[in-house]
Amino acid sequence: MSLLLSRPGLLTTVQDLGRFGAQKYGVIVSGAVDRQALRIANLLVGNEEGEAGLEMTIIGPELVFERTVLISICGADLSPTLDGKPVPLWKTILAPQGSCLKFGKIRQGCRAYLAVGGGLDVPAELNSRSTYLRAQIGGFLGRALVEGDRIPIGAPSSSAKRLLLLLNKQTDEDGFAVSPWSVTYDLIPRYCPDPTVQVIAGQEYDLFDEESIYRFFHDPFTVLPQSDRMGYRFKGSSLALKEKQEMISSAVTFGTVQVPADGNPIVLMADHQTTGGYPKLAQVISTDLPLLAQVNLGGKVRFQLVSLRAAQRKYVAQQLAMRTLRRGLEQMNSI
Repeated sequence: MSLLLSRPGLLTTVQDLGRFGAQKYGVIVSGAVDRQALRIANLLVGNEEGEAGLEMTIIGPELVFERTVLISICGADLSPTLDGKPVPLWKTILAPQGSCLKFGKIRQGCRAYLAVGGGLDVPAELNSRSTYLRAQIGGFLGRALVEGDRIPIGAPSSSAKRLLLLLNKQTDEDGFAVSPWSVTYDLIPRYCPDPTVQVIAGQEYDLFDEESIYRFFHDPFTVLPQSDRMGYRFKGSSLALKEKQEMISSAVTFGTVQVPADGNPIVLMADHQTTGGYPKLAQVISTDLPLLAQVNLGGKVRFQLVSLRAAQRKYVAQQLAMRTLRRGLEQMNSI
C-alpha cells in the first residue's frame, strides 16, 4: 500500500540520513537537512533512525494513507491536520486507512519531516533512498513529488506493529489516536527564527583579518532568497582575508562556512558539493545544524565561537539523549 499525494506542496522529497561512501567519486551525501528531526520521527513510529521519510518545505503536501499506519511529524510546525483534526508534533499518531493529512500556515521553522511505520519503500541508489535533485537520483524517480504520486510503504517492523496495537486500543470514533508519550523537551532542537548558531574555527580562520573575525561573531547575517538545500547564502558585514590568496580546493562538509570574494558567507547544507575552493572561516557544530536547517528566508543568524571540546560535549549529550529515547520506546514495546 502507498501514500497518495493529492497535492505536492512547495518542495516535498523523499530523504533519509544521506548517501555516504561515494564522495571520493564526486557523489554528494544529500539526505535530510534537519537530520535530528527525521531520526526522532522514525524512532517514534518503530523504524530504524535512517529510514526514508518525507521532507516538506514551507508549504506542506496533501496526502492520503491507503492503509492504517503509524506516522510522526517532527521539525517545523506547518499546522498539520488529519481529517480536519490538529496533529501534534513529536508524538506517535495512528492514521486510519483513507485518512487525509493536510498542512496549513507556518507557525515555526521551514522543514517538516513525516515518518511512516515501515518507511518509504523506494529503490535505494548507492545505499540511500535520499533524493538528489540536481543529479535526479534517489528518492521517487529522482525528483520532487508531484500530484498523483503513490509512494510505497514498507512492511512495519515488530516494534511498529506493537506500537500500532497499543494505539489501536485508544482510537476515537474515527479511528484516530495520539500517543500519550512524546519526546522530552530536552531532545527537541531549540528552533527560532533568528538563532545563534555555534561554530568552531575553520581551516583558514587565521587568514581572515581581525575586523572580519569580530564582525562575524558580533553582527547578524540575513538568509538570502538564493539559499537552498545546497547552501545558505548570507548578507551582512563584508568579510575579508588579511591579504588576497588563491585557495587549493579541499574537502568540505555539511556546515562548512565559506567566504567567496564578495565577502558574504555561505554555509554549506545537505546537498553541498564534495570540495570547495573558497576560504573556510568556520564549521557549524553538528548539534546546531538543525537550528540552521529551520531558518526561513529573511531570517537573521548570529554565530558564536566554541571550542572543539565544547562541541564534542554537546554531541555526546545529544547521542545519550537519543539512546534514552530508543530505550524508552523499547520498554514501551515490551508492555
